[in-house]
Amino acid sequence: MPQGLLKNNREWAARKLGQDPDFFARLSRQQEPRFLWIGCSDSRVPANEIVGLDPGELFVHRNVANLAMPTDINFLSVLAYAVNVLRVSEIVVCGHYGCGGIQAALRDERHGVIDHWLEPVREVCRNEFGTIDPDGDSRLQLDSLCEANVKAQVANVAKTTIVQDAWTRGQTLNLHGWIYGIADGLLRDLEVSVSNPN
Repeated sequence: MPQGLLKNNREWAARKLGQDPDFFARLSRQQEPRFLWIGCSDSRVPANEIVGLDPGELFVHRNVANLAMPTDINFLSVLAYAVNVLRVSEIVVCGHYGCGGIQAALRDERHGVIDHWLEPVREVCRNEFGTIDPDGDSRLQLDSLCEANVKAQVANVAKTTIVQDAWTRGQTLNLHGWIYGIADGLLRDLEVSVSNPN
């Protein structure tokens, strides 16, 4: 029953006010995040929490397998708002090990409409592995594909006209590719950061 969530919310709001009586008043005035987070929808990867930021400090876009597709108007709208209106200076594409969407693409599993969404991941898989060795280490393959997908999505973000235009006008904008380990709670930098090339 979702009523438990409402109760949890009231308790959370009371705790926040107890710690900082001006928290919600300050939060309601304006959001000024420095960061845009493009992450997976997986419920085990709570963006604000794993980087230790409060609401208002991280602008978040999440979808299955943390894709940044140039044909996805939702992603492009979030990116445009973050870059052009909020003027974020850092964009993090964050995947995670053990991603179910990546696993479905790796195994070429069929799940209905999500199969269309995951086609770009299958393409990354083909580019990364060619063909999958059925006798290979499936956990290692999955982890490698999770990392390769993050790198591909960072490249996708960098190629958007939104980011290219920001760089052309001299806006500070840095892109990063990270991966989260659900098993240990740690983020890892995949060292594919991109900054204004000019």
